[in-house]
Order: sequence, then C-alpha cells, then structure tokens
Amino acid sequence: MALATSLIVFVVSLLVGAAGIYAGVQLVVDRSVGFINAVITALLGAIVYGVVSFFIGGIPVIGPLLLLLVWIGVINFRYPGGWGTAIGIGLVAWIVALVIMYLLVTVLGIGSLTALGVPGA
Repeated sequence: MALATSLIVFVVSLLVGAAGIYAGVQLVVDRSVGFINAVITALLGAIVYGVVSFFIGGIPVIGPLLLLLVWIGVINFRYPGGWGTAIGIGLVAWIVALVIMYLLVTVLGIGSLTALGVPGA
C-alpha cells in the first residue's frame, strides 16, 4: 500500500509541476509546445535539482541560489528564448504550482504536496 501511495504522490506532484511549467511556457513564450514536453522538463528539472542538491544543497545561501540557477538552466535548455525567458517561465511555474497545491489541499482536503520539478513549490 505504501508503494501505491508513493506512486500516486509522485505522479500528482509531477503533473502539478508540469502544469506550472506548461502555463509558464504558454504565457511567456506564447507558443504551443505540448504538455508532454512540460512533463519531461519537470522530470528532468527534478532529477538535475536532486543530483546537484546532493552535492551543493547544504551550502548556506549559495547552495539554494545555485540550485535555482541550475533549475532555470534546465528550462533554458528545453525552451527557446534565453535566460530571461527561462526566468519568466520559472516564475509563472512556481506561482501556478503553488495555486494548484493550495487548491488541492484546501478544496479537496488532500494532504501536503510538493510540485515535482518546481523548486520551493
């Protein structure tokens, strides 16, 4: 049962993160790139974030800033427009993921969630 619960949490978290990234791309890049690309970006972002976090995440102040830079780098790698566009996509993704999680927790009563592929959300 614990494995099934973990799998459900993983999938929901991934979809929330992907929804945030998808919304960010739609608003900032103004181009249809597909939800699957957002899912792949969220998954890649989470993997890269996790690996880099293992090595530098514990460094006070600098660690979290470098992790954010790495996550934005993944977005920059996956979508056109450069670093400014990637920062915009990341900001929209973060806001959208927080709103979705707030709604899931308050309206549906689902426990605490995080958005996989969106740091801090």
